[in-house]
Amino acid sequence: MRFLVILAVVLALCAGALLLLPAGRALFEDTRDKLGKARPITPVSIEASAASPRHPAKNTTDGLSNSYWGAPAEGDSVTYTFREPFRLVDLIITNGPSKDPEDYTSEARALRIDLEVTTQDGGQQHKELALGDKPGPQTIHTALSDVKTVRLVLREPVELTPGRQLALAEVEFFQRG
Repeated sequence: MRFLVILAVVLALCAGALLLLPAGRALFEDTRDKLGKARPITPVSIEASAASPRHPAKNTTDGLSNSYWGAPAEGDSVTYTFREPFRLVDLIITNGPSKDPEDYTSEARALRIDLEVTTQDGGQQHKELALGDKPGPQTIHTALSDVKTVRLVLREPVELTPGRQLALAEVEFFQRG
């Protein structure tokens, strides 16, 4: 009888450990993210589903906040591919055509971006990113592992009228240091 009680306790502990393993792993990775210094990482290729003339998607990684990717419509996307899989710790997005307040409202902006990540093994992860309608960089903590490609889909446009385009000035990626 005593043996059966001990066996039941051991089995319960093992089952509990297996159930809590994903939460423990996430906590461990999050702690490592916070203890390390994030480093920038640059994609090896950038492709957009659509782009306005003179405003290609590569403008989102040129380091200049006064050039931008011009997307003609809501739902347009840009995909960034990286050489090696990495831990995406943070993403910095500069919404609109410029971080300069005078130029910020000259084009339409997205208030939400769907983040679609493809991992090294082909898995998919999705997050909805809410953006403020304000000029300047906005930092988003992502904490995603084994990232190989990142696709950003522009949603909820503001001031998208005829003759204007959705503008995304800059996208910066940071990996665990």
